Amino acid sequence: MKNNPYPLLKIAILMLLVLFTFKTNLQAQNNEQYIFGDALPDAPELSLRGEYKVGVRTLEFVHKGQINVLKSKDGVDAVYDRPLKVEVWYPANLSDNEKEIVAYDQVFGVSNDPKRPLIPFQFLGRAARDAKPKTGVGAFPLIVVSHGYLGSRLLMTYLTENLASKGYVVVAIDHTESTYRDASPFQSTLLNRAKDILFTLNQIADLAKPKSKSFLEGLADANNTALIGYSMGGYGVLNAAGAGYSQQAGTLFTTMTGGSKAIEVRTSGNAEFIASQDSRIKAVVAFAPWGMQRGVWDAEGLKGLKVPTFFVAGSQDDISGYEDGIKAIYKGTINSERYLLTYMNARHNVAPNPPPAESYKPERARDYAHYSEPAWNERHINNINQHFVTAFLGIQLKHQDFGKYLSVQPNSNEKNWTGFPPRSSVGLELLHEVPVK
Repeated sequence: MKNNPYPLLKIAILMLLVLFTFKTNLQAQNNEQYIFGDALPDAPELSLRGEYKVGVRTLEFVHKGQINVLKSKDGVDAVYDRPLKVEVWYPANLSDNEKEIVAYDQVFGVSNDPKRPLIPFQFLGRAARDAKPKTGVGAFPLIVVSHGYLGSRLLMTYLTENLASKGYVVVAIDHTESTYRDASPFQSTLLNRAKDILFTLNQIADLAKPKSKSFLEGLADANNTALIGYSMGGYGVLNAAGAGYSQQAGTLFTTMTGGSKAIEVRTSGNAEFIASQDSRIKAVVAFAPWGMQRGVWDAEGLKGLKVPTFFVAGSQDDISGYEDGIKAIYKGTINSERYLLTYMNARHNVAPNPPPAESYKPERARDYAHYSEPAWNERHINNINQHFVTAFLGIQLKHQDFGKYLSVQPNSNEKNWTGFPPRSSVGLELLHEVPVK
């Protein structure tokens, strides 16, 4: 009996079809480029972008007459005009030929460090450069964002763009002497974080006033402001919102600077600090805030934080600490309604964009580690952050009915959290405390 060639022909045709389908699907995936902040298939509900198209612009401010602590000597403080560059994301009106895409310029490395030379690179975002602002719908709540040390105003574009699409004006600061491009001794960061944040809030408030002739005129509602900070940015936003630094922090700063007492104006109990409390600040999001392990915060200072606060941490944070670090801050802010979202087994990098492709090279391993989380998918972390920050700020600034997304059992492994696709809320904890009476 002769062999029948037709079954073999059918198998060959079937294999060709499978290969063709695989190749087509692969090409489609490659053509649909992932951009930081895009929702993964398992992204929680509120991580999806909002109804508004997003514009982005760069502004430059100068904070005049500031203490130049890097040139302080023998307790005498020098003075300088402190430049600050900020990036502003906002709801926009796009014309038919405008694309909601932008290339951001960033660098790897650390200035003045021959072992980590500055290398420029670009990454894409979902915003339109210099687009016309959305008008005729009223002013949008303001959010001021503060990066880590070292960092930049572009460190969290997955979140800044996402929030702008949901009807916020989002302003991220390049903190002078604290970025990759101008890294300087740590004492400048210790002194200037909260001051930069409050100054930027005032600048945006002025630009939002009638007859300012700024694109922000009537666009931003500075009287309804939230602060977001990561690491040293978390240190800064907590202080700007009312948590005074400890006397120990003041002593540490004076020792580091050879006698400067410039930070005393941001310590708890100081008359100037008390007078600086800003009622326009309605909420705070603090990612991995630094300082508790170094004695920067104490019980008295943390009592000064009275606005609702959402903390985010990794249970294995090796920079800010967890039990005696971020969680201790959470427990100590007894006059604030607060939440603590914990990524179990994560370290410190629970806030940045994912590592850019350029950092995959072996010689850029330290730069890769600056963004990466060893036990987590950074894109998944970004989506979860978008979800919870949207819920929290939606409640605090817009009075939206998002309570169900925060009213979940503490352990995400026990039952699927509201808003999460089935089987996707694992390895998380969400704690909640109300102010003491």
